[in-house]
Amino acid sequence: MLDALARLFSYVVQPCYDLTGSWWMAILLFTAIIKIVLMPLSLWCQWNSIIMVRLMPDLNRIKVKYFGDQETIGEKQNQLNKKFHYHPLLSLVPLAVQILILFGLVEVIHGITDGGASGTEFLGLVPAEDGGLSWIMPFLAALSAVVMGEAQNHINPLQREQSRLEKNSTNGLSVALSLVLGIYVAAGMAFYWICSNLLSIGVQVLCNLVIRPERYVDYEDLRASKAELDDLNSLTARKGPWWRRDPLSARDKADYKRFFGTVNKHLVFYSERSGFYKYFQGAIEWLLENSDVRIHYVTGDPNDQVFTLAKTNPRIVPYYIGQKRLITLMMKLDADVCVSTLEDLDNYYLKRSYVDKDTKYVFMFHHMTSTHLTATPESYDHHDALLCVGPHQIAEIRRSEEMRHLPAKELIPCGYDLLDRQIADYAAREKHPHERPVILLAPSWQEDCILDICADEVIKPLLGHGYKLIVRPHPEYTKRYRPRWEALVARYASYPEDELYFEQDFSSNESIFDADALITDWSSIFCEYTFATEKPCVFIDTPMKVGNPDWESLGITPTDISLRNEVGVSVAVSELDRLPEIIDDMIENPERWREQIREARDKTVFNLGHGGEVAGRYILGCLLAQQEAKEPTSDETR
Repeated sequence: MLDALARLFSYVVQPCYDLTGSWWMAILLFTAIIKIVLMPLSLWCQWNSIIMVRLMPDLNRIKVKYFGDQETIGEKQNQLNKKFHYHPLLSLVPLAVQILILFGLVEVIHGITDGGASGTEFLGLVPAEDGGLSWIMPFLAALSAVVMGEAQNHINPLQREQSRLEKNSTNGLSVALSLVLGIYVAAGMAFYWICSNLLSIGVQVLCNLVIRPERYVDYEDLRASKAELDDLNSLTARKGPWWRRDPLSARDKADYKRFFGTVNKHLVFYSERSGFYKYFQGAIEWLLENSDVRIHYVTGDPNDQVFTLAKTNPRIVPYYIGQKRLITLMMKLDADVCVSTLEDLDNYYLKRSYVDKDTKYVFMFHHMTSTHLTATPESYDHHDALLCVGPHQIAEIRRSEEMRHLPAKELIPCGYDLLDRQIADYAAREKHPHERPVILLAPSWQEDCILDICADEVIKPLLGHGYKLIVRPHPEYTKRYRPRWEALVARYASYPEDELYFEQDFSSNESIFDADALITDWSSIFCEYTFATEKPCVFIDTPMKVGNPDWESLGITPTDISLRNEVGVSVAVSELDRLPEIIDDMIENPERWREQIREARDKTVFNLGHGGEVAGRYILGCLLAQQEAKEPTSDETR
């Protein structure tokens, strides 16, 4: 076969030489003729590449939907390939044809050089055997591959849509093949390869003119799907240099395997980080005391306090799951009930399980305020049940469902266990009289908070009035805006700590309980402070923290706003010189404020003192109902 191919090629090369009088030009013309003859194959590959680009938006969204689940992604991709009639191996056909041509061309080149005709000496040199000037050929071959690869990255419809890694892999293989080929074949064959690489650029341009990719590909949709996938990949991007091993990788992998190796995971709690256990604590403790259920606790924090708790309670089974595996774990979750404080379930990268469609998702609030001011309208849409703190949350969710024509969720009048425990802790602690009244300044951390727009205007009027002012920033503020915080502390470094103290240890709530009055802006800390201590707040009217710009369309005033003048006093930024007067009145009339705050608390929080019990009972009831629903009926067992 190769002999026949060589004879065929010689019938083409010889006339090219007769026409040009140069074997080098003859090889160039031969290469051009081969490209023309193979043009139908090139157009076939062009169409195949366009098909792949057409299905890329669907494939990207499959990768988003089943992120990290390579087995399912592979199955769905095969289905897509069949649907669009895409042939993954077709792109290798041109390379196979080129290799076949090379084998046939070997005999042609030998036939030219073996005769010893003048001008053919260099044509037959093999760098690996003959060395010398012939070594220029492998480097020229590699350079031609670099030029071709760079051009294809911009004009090949499939290659230009590939990732940088895929492009580098494709081009790297081409450069390596060209270099090795140039070293071990005759210079004439290497020259053919160089011509073939460079002429491939022209062939691709011609293919783009004959079959225009833009006629068949929705590039706007493709860009949108790539953005979705890129956002997901950026969330799980490896931190630090690629060569440095992630010390938590083995633990993450082992816990992930252990989670899915455990059968009958009836109840799963998901915690974003260690500090979130306090929202689940009452429900978990009630379940441990009143049932035999095992609690599978998934956390994204390797130092979560739950790992310590599990050492003394074997019915708590904790797992550390990193961000990337967490996405896959949530999509493949196999449990009867999943409890979390996760807003926007199914709206972004953490999805409901596609493996167990019957899993019941229960949302537990991590604040006592309204649902429609700081959260997006869709934040709670994909939970099955919400453990509501108070009647305001039920009214807001029902109104939102009505306005957006959504099916009604289970809304449980639950309460707020964290507040129950704070009230108990505050009542149990020893009260020590203060030498001077303690005022706590505890703002939120977002842009335009008190510390950003009026820190001096708040602090200065309170100095010299016999107070001890404690400035307690949100931990996120000191983490994100460390230079601002340090500059503020430096400005007041001359004041004694018994008059002005900047708190930087956030492990204790002592300063919150010690305060006689709290100053904040839009931080939800005011609810915990006033409802636990029955002491008032001063609210500075900085720009409001809004996550839902359409919150007014609900027609319900958020408690974030309405409670401000029920449990304290709102003060405009322009009237901060009134702070001493307002605080003096609060300190002098504690009983009046106590009655007012109790009244606000009673109408805001369900089941005061029993929030954990109510949550635990409801979750246990869900578990029993889920298991009963899965049991076969008498008809099914016959």
